[in-house]
Amino acid sequence: MADKTLTCSVLTPERAVLEAQAGFAALPAYDGEVGILPGRAPLLCRLGVGIVRLQTAGDVTRLFVDAGFAEVHDDKVTILTEHALAPEEVDVEAERAALAAARLRKATTPQAQQTRQRELARAATKIKLASAG
Repeated sequence: MADKTLTCSVLTPERAVLEAQAGFAALPAYDGEVGILPGRAPLLCRLGVGIVRLQTAGDVTRLFVDAGFAEVHDDKVTILTEHALAPEEVDVEAERAALAAARLRKATTPQAQQTRQRELARAATKIKLASAG
């Protein structure tokens, strides 16, 4: 089983962002991180805002995903998300500005608070991804 790998695909409505072989995948599930190894039982989960990590041939590939869904079946991991970015695609200055703006925005309703929290999470996660690169 040590030589088995996962086929990992990250797809958005606009493009196929990534197709790679990995020995391990970590997914930002809505309720916490999920680790995936070859031979795992089938899984369907809702994703939150976070970073997908793939362990590939001595390297780690990281991608920002903005929610969506992940399916694991027969050593294939398929991630469907509205937005996905590689570290080099992140505009750190724009994300710092978005983070500052979200921190200053007043949220007086539960819906506005939820929107503000999501904007904070998006910007902070993108900055973290670009910094880890």
